[in-house]
Amino acid sequence: MRITFLGTNGWYDTPTGNTVCILLETREYQIIMDAGNGIYKLDQYVVADKRTYLFLSHFHLDHIIGLHTLNKFHFDGGLWIFGPKGTKDALGTIINVPFSWPLTRLQYQVEIGELPDDQGIVPFRVQSLPLRHSSLTLGYRFEMDEGVVAYCPDTGYCENTIALAENANLLIAECAFRPGQESEEWPHLNPETAARIAKEASAKSLALVHFDASLYKTLEDRRQAEKVARTVFPDTTASFDGMQIEILQ
Repeated sequence: MRITFLGTNGWYDTPTGNTVCILLETREYQIIMDAGNGIYKLDQYVVADKRTYLFLSHFHLDHIIGLHTLNKFHFDGGLWIFGPKGTKDALGTIINVPFSWPLTRLQYQVEIGELPDDQGIVPFRVQSLPLRHSSLTLGYRFEMDEGVVAYCPDTGYCENTIALAENANLLIAECAFRPGQESEEWPHLNPETAARIAKEASAKSLALVHFDASLYKTLEDRRQAEKVARTVFPDTTASFDGMQIEILQ
């Protein structure tokens, strides 16, 4: 199992990185987590005829803005897009004229499902739970033969983050805030709270992602966050665009 971080920024692109998008490759499937601008690099990694599944956490633009590049890809095996309730309406509005190339006019088949109602369509084990954010946001847990990966994007600390990450080989957690920073009105994680979740969930490793571009202006800023997180959970890595993690069972 290989995880490639195609975009690691939150909010907007900078020279440090694109907005958030992560590729999970298994023997049978290609699984994409969110569709920020980093998704445009997808054709460097994916196999055209392999079954491909995209899981959206919510509809803030830094998580879906890359969908306007879908017409550059050739998913011969089709593309399945899943997200929270409201996904069909949201994408039917934003990824459509006059804003973008409509999904219905792509050169490959696209199917859209909403979780948890369409859970039965997914051919592998995936769990989705609502997180603590300003709008409905889903976190995900992917249980494959090769290992378990949990994805907790925009969220404050909550019990569902721990449930998703329990004993995971890898927890991918957002880190929008700098060390010590918190907000009740705009829930996000700082490095020490992301590390606390990994520790309480007994995850094996933690990758920080979704660094707020206005707060993390350099990769050195990310390394400082990594250092703080490691005081709580030693096996922590601050992700960067192009970083890959291999999970071997």
